[in-house]
Amino acid sequence: MHDAFRQILDPVGRADPYRYFGALRDEPVARQEDGSYVVSTYREIVALLHDPRVSSDRRNLGDGGSVSPELPVSFIGLDPPEHDRLRRLAMRHFGPPHAPGTVERLRPHMLEITTGLIDALAGRNRADLVDEVAYPLPVAVICRLLGVPQEDEPHFHALADEIIETLGPGEEDRAERERARQEKGLELARYLRGLAEARGREPREDMLSGLIADGGMTTQEVVATSVLLLIAGHETTINLIANGMLTFLRHPELLVRLREEPRLIIPAVEELLRYEPPVQFISSRVALDDIQIAGTTIPAGSPIVLAVAAGSRDPAHLADPDGFHLDRPRNEHLGFGGGAHYCFGAPLARLEAQIVLNELIRRLRNPRLVADPPPYRPSAVLRGPRHLLVDFDEVVG
Repeated sequence: MHDAFRQILDPVGRADPYRYFGALRDEPVARQEDGSYVVSTYREIVALLHDPRVSSDRRNLGDGGSVSPELPVSFIGLDPPEHDRLRRLAMRHFGPPHAPGTVERLRPHMLEITTGLIDALAGRNRADLVDEVAYPLPVAVICRLLGVPQEDEPHFHALADEIIETLGPGEEDRAERERARQEKGLELARYLRGLAEARGREPREDMLSGLIADGGMTTQEVVATSVLLLIAGHETTINLIANGMLTFLRHPELLVRLREEPRLIIPAVEELLRYEPPVQFISSRVALDDIQIAGTTIPAGSPIVLAVAAGSRDPAHLADPDGFHLDRPRNEHLGFGGGAHYCFGAPLARLEAQIVLNELIRRLRNPRLVADPPPYRPSAVLRGPRHLLVDFDEVVG
């Protein structure tokens, strides 16, 4: 395994993987001992994200890539035209052209929840911003949007956490991780199947009911889409919010400027998606044919790992990539991937992060980190603090 890639995956270096990115990019396409290829430079990653010879279907892997026939495959793990059909049906209830106002209509609800979470910190001088703010908001929003009872949250969150911890690339225990992912995925799918069947009998005003009523998806496809939205709809946003507050607290001048110019929270979130992205790797790609790129041939059947966090900090792509700049004139990042699989939930994640970060900056007086670095979650793929303890003088109205 490439030494830099091994160091990035090592939990010991989870707090600062970026110090290894330069060495990783020195070999833009690097073959690993397990036969996978890690791609780490911006231009090459973008090319592969748009290359039809690169599959997102794990069933095209020759070793251990098969999935249980009981386990539904979501459209994120399929290729066109099936991917396009299912994504289009899901988007009918989420965004344009059929539902252009869905995300924006959630704004008052998001602000109300955020206000209540921050109000609950009043009278104290310390809080864990992950457990008390960054986590509860996206969970409440995705539950409301999809139609999952929020009282079931502890159950599905535990399963989602366990599934995510199986996603890391490069480890030697790939077969074991596949087995664990299938086991936990099946448990989550069974829960959502029961919920889908209940919505079929008694529809409500939620996305799950809409997907069933449309009739364009089978029950299996509805369940697969729901699993995807439930996991992706909150896990990545938690990290985006937590990484954002950590970055701002490390740069007090950013806090001052954002407090004085709240409108800058929009470019601030875009820069966070580049500088501290919640998704560091896309590790589920497979070469369908021999692919020549950056002087290397990736053989057909090989797993491909796209190091999108390294690509977004590629000095060949933009100036001062390791600096955080609110005023970047063109911030073309890989924070939401790209190509046909560009993040389905990007509009929702952007709005949630903008609202929560803006309110935390505005209402916490003199916030400061208790520990730097904070403890991190184990995953190298979905990277973010497990906890973010912050001291502050008071909560203002």
